[in-house]
Amino acid sequence: MSKRIDVKNFNVYYGDFLAVEGVDMVIEPRSVTALIGPSGCGKSTFLRTLNRMHEVIPGARVEGHAYMDGQDLYGPDVDPVEVRRQVGMVFQRANPFPTMSIADNVLAGVKLNNRRMSKGDAADLVERALRGANLWNEVKDRLDRPGSSISGGQQQRLCIARAIAVEPQVLLMDEPCSALDPISTLAIEDLITELKQDYTIVIVTHNMQQAARVSDTTGFFNIAGTGKPGKLIEMDATERMFSMPKEKATEDYISGRFG
Repeated sequence: MSKRIDVKNFNVYYGDFLAVEGVDMVIEPRSVTALIGPSGCGKSTFLRTLNRMHEVIPGARVEGHAYMDGQDLYGPDVDPVEVRRQVGMVFQRANPFPTMSIADNVLAGVKLNNRRMSKGDAADLVERALRGANLWNEVKDRLDRPGSSISGGQQQRLCIARAIAVEPQVLLMDEPCSALDPISTLAIEDLITELKQDYTIVIVTHNMQQAARVSDTTGFFNIAGTGKPGKLIEMDATERMFSMPKEKATEDYISGRFG
């Protein structure tokens, strides 16, 4: 299911403002890639370009190429809705639909894609997605309760279940643990480790320990100053990035000297 993504000479604009400049990156399949860097350096902006979510902002555009297994995600005949089906997204704060049941939350994306299925198939998909998100045993007896009735950590795993129910090939996670307590954070991190067996995962995080724990590869973004574009400074295997970074700016950020 998982796919490789090749990003080449990639620039991201909001109107005339160059937000992210010159990104070259390879995201390997069945791996976790962490994007780190100070606030405002373009990590989340870049992440959203990988499933064309940034296009919902008027004036947003890109230059360059992002290939998923050889297909340009920005090709002229590529449907952005199809890109978002293949590249799922989990946001910083859990956002289950509060008036929908837990089961209907899982099925929301599938229904949005106009997939019709029998009640039995729907029930099987709900169980499969919730098991995939390590949530089934906790909610199987209350699937008709509102998605907002469970804890914050459970809601975030419900959002992951909703994302994987549509069978994407890539999962993007924008600081998925920033609003969670340490126990819920650990549950999400364990889940990420399990999910990479089937998915290509890209995670934005401000937590250096989290990046070191869950990722195989780490990319460090930085910004030269206010009004300047964010840039990918360095990218390498996580173990090397955290022990022997090539760039002093990377070392300073990881060691807490700035950011």
